[in-house]
Amino acid sequence: MARPIVVGVLAAALLIGGAAHARAQRTSADYTEPYQRRAFAIYKTIVEMRTAEGQGRVPAMAAYLADQFRQGGFPAADVHVLPLSLPSGEQTASLVVRYRGNGASGRKPILLLAHMDVVDARREDWARDPFTLVEERGYFFGRGTADDKFGVASLTGTFLRLKAEGFVPTRDLVIALSGDEETGMLSARALVTTHRALTDAEFALNDDGGGGKLDESGAPVAFFIQAAEKTYATFELTVTNPGGHSSTPRPDNAIYDLARVVQRLEAHRFPVAVNDTTRGYLEAMARLTPGPTGDAMRRLAADPGDRAAADVLWALPEEVGITRTTCVPTMLRGGHAENALAQSVTVTVNCRIFPGEAVDDVKATLERVADTKGLRIVQRGEAFPSPASPLRDDIMAALTATVHARYPGIPVIPTMAAYATDGREVRSAGIPTYGVMGLFMKDSDQFAHGLDERVPVEQFFGALEHWKGLLSRLAGPGER
Repeated sequence: MARPIVVGVLAAALLIGGAAHARAQRTSADYTEPYQRRAFAIYKTIVEMRTAEGQGRVPAMAAYLADQFRQGGFPAADVHVLPLSLPSGEQTASLVVRYRGNGASGRKPILLLAHMDVVDARREDWARDPFTLVEERGYFFGRGTADDKFGVASLTGTFLRLKAEGFVPTRDLVIALSGDEETGMLSARALVTTHRALTDAEFALNDDGGGGKLDESGAPVAFFIQAAEKTYATFELTVTNPGGHSSTPRPDNAIYDLARVVQRLEAHRFPVAVNDTTRGYLEAMARLTPGPTGDAMRRLAADPGDRAAADVLWALPEEVGITRTTCVPTMLRGGHAENALAQSVTVTVNCRIFPGEAVDDVKATLERVADTKGLRIVQRGEAFPSPASPLRDDIMAALTATVHARYPGIPVIPTMAAYATDGREVRSAGIPTYGVMGLFMKDSDQFAHGLDERVPVEQFFGALEHWKGLLSRLAGPGER
C-alpha cells in the first residue's frame, strides 16, 4: 500500500539538478534491450488484469507470472503458487520463487516483497480505461502502475534478466508476491508463518515502500529507505442512553456526550517519540528543508522534548505522523429516528501507533482522555506491532551505491511509514524489512489509489537497473 513521500518545501533540492534534468521525454520504444522488452510486456499484461477485491483475478495473475519464471529457466520445484481462501470466500494466491545461489556467503536468503492486488477503479471515473496500460506524455497510466504492479514487474523482470545473464548469487534470493495487501494482508501473514520454510530470510527488501523524490523540474532530491511502519489499530467509542421522544429532551444526551469525547480527543497529543529511523530522517530533512520547518526538524532530532519544535511539525499533516502516535476520528454513526433521542452513538477512531508503543496502552489513553461514564471502547480487528528495523551498514552501503549509480550524490534518508504495507507482517514475524522501491516521483504525480494513477516511463526502466545493482551488491561475488 505504497503512499507518497511528501517532503515539503525542499528548495535546496534545486542545487542537485534543476534545469539539467529538463530533457526530451523518452518513450517505451526507446528501450530496446531484450530484458527491457520482456519486463515491459509483463508489466502491461499484469496492469491489464483487474486484481481488485471481489474480482477473483489474483490467482490468474499468479499463474501467469509462475509461467514466466518457468519459461525463464527457474525449475518448477522453485516456483510455488500458494492458494488462499479469504474470509469473504474470495480466492486469492501468493507466489514464491527461489533463485538459488551457490552458498558462498554462508548467509540466509534475501526476501523480496511486492503485492499483486490493487485498489479497484471504475471506468466511468477515469479519463482512460484504468485496466489498460496507456502511454501518454512520458507516463504509463493505469491502476497499479505504481502500487504495486510496478514492484511486481520490477522484481520479476530483474530475476529473469539475471537468470538470462548467468548470474549466480552468493545466497538464495526469494521473491514473495502477496495477494491481498490492499485489504487484509492475510496472504503476507501466511507467507511468513504457514509458509515460513519457503520465505525465511536474513532480511527483506520491499518493493512497495521507500523510493525516491523528484522536484517539480524532474531533478532528483533524495532517496528514502523505509525502515519502520506504525502499528494500525482501529477503535470504536460508543455512548449509550435510554433515549426518548425528541419533544422531551433530557439533561444527558448521547450525541452531546460523544461530541465532548471527540473534542477531548482533538485536544490530546500523544508524546513525541523518536527512534533511530525517525531521528535520521529528521536530521537529514533538516539539511534539505529551509525555514522554520527545517529548524524544527533539527531541534526535535536533537531534543525530542523540544515542545516548540514539536508544535511546528504538529501543524504539518505530512510530518506529524513521523513524530508520535496519532489517533483521529474517521466515522460517526448514531440515532435511529429524526424525532427520537439517540440511544447509541459511535465514533470510529483510527490510530497509527509509534513502534514500541503497546496497543493496549493506546486504548487505555483513549479511555482516560474520553473521561466519560459508561463509554465503551472496542478494538476492531487485530493490530500487529511492527518493530523498527535496524539501519544496517551493509544494506545502507549497497543501497547508497545503487542510488548514486543513477543519481550521483543525492542523500539516502531513513524514513518511517505512517501507513501499512506487507512489511508490517514480515517485520512482525521477526524478519527486518526495508522499503527500497526503485521509483522516483514528483509529489504532483502521486496518484496511487486515486484517479489517473501514473508513473514516468523512464522510471520503470530505471527501476530494472536499480534492482540489478542492489541485488548484485548484496548477493554478488563482491558482497560483504
